[in-house]
Amino acid sequence: MKTYEIKSERIKKLRESVMSQRPMVCIERARYVTQAYKENEAQPVYIKRARALEKTLENMSIYIKDGELIVGNQACEERTAPIFPEYAVEWMEKELKEKGNFDKREGDNFYLPEEHIDELMDIISYWKGKTLRDKCDAVMPEEIRKASEVKVIHGEGNMTSGDGHIVPDFEKALKVGLEGIIKEAEERLSRVDISENDALREKAFLESVIIANKSVINFAKRYSKLARELSIKEEDERRREELLNISKICERIPEKPPTSFYEAVQMVWFIHLVIQIESNGHSASLGRVDQYLYPYYKNDIEKGIIDRDFAKELLQCLWIKLYSILKIRPTSHSGYGAGYPTYQNVTIGGTNPDYSDAVNDLSFLILESVGEAKLTQPNLSARVHSNTSEKFIRECGEVIATGFGMPAIHNDEIIIPALLNRGVEYRDAFNYTMVGCVEVAVPGKWGYRCTGMSFLNLIKVFELTLNDGYDKRTGHTLLSGNGRLRDFKDYESLWRAWEKNIAYYTKLSVALDKIADTNLLEYPDIFCSSLIDNCIERAKTAKEGGAVYDIVSGLQVGLANAANSFAALKKLVYEDKILTLEEVERALDTNFEGVEGERIRKLMLKAPKYGNDIDYVDSIAVDIYNSYIKEITKYKNTRYGKGPIGGNYGLSTSGISSNVPMGAVTGATPDGRKAYTPAAEGASPVQGTDYKGPTSVFKSVTKLPTILMTGGQLLNIKFSPDLLSDEVGFEKFIILLKSFIAMKGWHVQFNIISTETLRAAQREPEKYRDIIVRVAGYCAQFVTLDPTTQEDIISRTEQRL
Repeated sequence: MKTYEIKSERIKKLRESVMSQRPMVCIERARYVTQAYKENEAQPVYIKRARALEKTLENMSIYIKDGELIVGNQACEERTAPIFPEYAVEWMEKELKEKGNFDKREGDNFYLPEEHIDELMDIISYWKGKTLRDKCDAVMPEEIRKASEVKVIHGEGNMTSGDGHIVPDFEKALKVGLEGIIKEAEERLSRVDISENDALREKAFLESVIIANKSVINFAKRYSKLARELSIKEEDERRREELLNISKICERIPEKPPTSFYEAVQMVWFIHLVIQIESNGHSASLGRVDQYLYPYYKNDIEKGIIDRDFAKELLQCLWIKLYSILKIRPTSHSGYGAGYPTYQNVTIGGTNPDYSDAVNDLSFLILESVGEAKLTQPNLSARVHSNTSEKFIRECGEVIATGFGMPAIHNDEIIIPALLNRGVEYRDAFNYTMVGCVEVAVPGKWGYRCTGMSFLNLIKVFELTLNDGYDKRTGHTLLSGNGRLRDFKDYESLWRAWEKNIAYYTKLSVALDKIADTNLLEYPDIFCSSLIDNCIERAKTAKEGGAVYDIVSGLQVGLANAANSFAALKKLVYEDKILTLEEVERALDTNFEGVEGERIRKLMLKAPKYGNDIDYVDSIAVDIYNSYIKEITKYKNTRYGKGPIGGNYGLSTSGISSNVPMGAVTGATPDGRKAYTPAAEGASPVQGTDYKGPTSVFKSVTKLPTILMTGGQLLNIKFSPDLLSDEVGFEKFIILLKSFIAMKGWHVQFNIISTETLRAAQREPEKYRDIIVRVAGYCAQFVTLDPTTQEDIISRTEQRL
């Protein structure tokens, strides 16, 4: 088996620096954004946002670490999260008053220096009543509030942060530079007739685009100046030359188009970095890096300007920079993405429009560089298809076998047809990229949140269906009048009640989305929108309908539990009559307590389970999803009719780590799951119930309406490292990957790690800092996860080949 180890001493030192950094909180952005809002209160919201970005980039601390080749920082130190007070502050005030700091959580701890607490409290006092969360709360109907408290729907992430989930047009930016973006905005501005309706709004937006892009150019020039100043003091001649080169690059990048691979990588980082500073929405991604950077790489390699090792160093410097990005979220939402994830996806491989393989030398170099760095960022995705080279598949397999969860595998054979089915133009469909976890978008042309709208808790819907809308945990009653379990005398009546419930909660989830979307219009992302087609020509932000495509997806959680629960009732109660409705209801109400409860639970655990290629239960999973599809297709998002293609909803089982908190609010279910324990993750089988091997898992998952899942389908599979440690095992693994392609699976990712290692990491976390696991559609350091999420990963089936 191939080994992947960092060879560059520079990268080893930079990696250790960022890995050893304690996650911190920085208030600089909050300070300057607040100042800018106070100074520009009368200005249109676009100008206010652009000035806030400008003031931040002008005044925030900047640094250049010793040995860095790629420069630019998000906050005052690496692995330090800025504060975004415009989205929500009440959770910060509560946490500071009740706990004194942000470092008392079970997971995802941060530390705010004590000397900054008073200033942050002053900032909080200014923003009270003005935040996105405040505005959402002010218009939220009582039934949505109750449903959110019950956690049958969850949209806190939408109401406490920006959008994210987007890939800007890096290729265009590299071709024209930000000066080209400014010229485009100026030309469009020259065509605005201020006597026409909406002209003043258009004028303000285009002026804000110019302000924002100029501020990014000036931000880069600050690094040019700093590098030049550091070079004067530098005693090491080699480092002095590096600093002078950095100064030269930052003087012209990102204003001008890059002329080299080095400049292109630096420009990509500056653009990506500022998008992360502008908004705290996560899952901002880099797209098909191996495609748009390849011309620069190829030219420089062929001309001898750089060699492969130096190009790898640049890439690994970029990966370290990605890992340095952090976002702090409310405690109540952090469990939905445990382990400090930022979901910065890089996609490699894929199919060209003529069906040739798009893999190139840079694809392999990116794969190798990520395999050596072994960081949780970037979230690396590999696009594969029937014409993917044997070499690329095997190299992906080699990196996966090292056991840190990357790359995730995505299948062109189903994703491209799915996009075409949605009305995506032919060439755009072949140019798709992964965003965040497993969601799909066309880079530079897709609006926000291709996945990432509100969560719908399917097992909670099932629990409420069995209890006539009553939630034991909160005491709330939601949709009632449809009966409870003992009233459903046949399977058909149970199913009719389910359909009424799924219709009701789907509607509430869409309403929750619209509450967030409508209010987010007051916090536009100007810089990001300037790099999305056709925002400048339409003089609209991406949120207002400026993008070419706008298809969004919520996240449906607990599919496997719901399917298994239906199957258990159908088999044990309605068909075989082994159990009565009253017996099951009593067992669920008591969480399977006592001898009788355990007897019933064992029977339920033996009922057919999704993930084993058993049509009996897999068909129920399909029925469940179709019942949701029937409802969600009735609705449009807030951009419908405003310009983009789509304006509607897709599907997604990309629930990140929400299966843990959504299970934690749900009582016992008829699949044998005990109350308040994790649900199944993504489209994966319930933990420990997939006993017929990974091929059977593929067969079950591919029975779902996969072609409609443009929001992404998430499948995790776990193997012991022993199975891939020899040539025979590895060859079986490669055959499995090829089978996945042939079966038209959407996505698969692997945890190659033993239960024994994970248990050891729980006992002695300081010795296992570098253990990285696949949590959901992302990777995290295992020791940073809360105990419940750790146990969820350990409990997943360890498959055999």
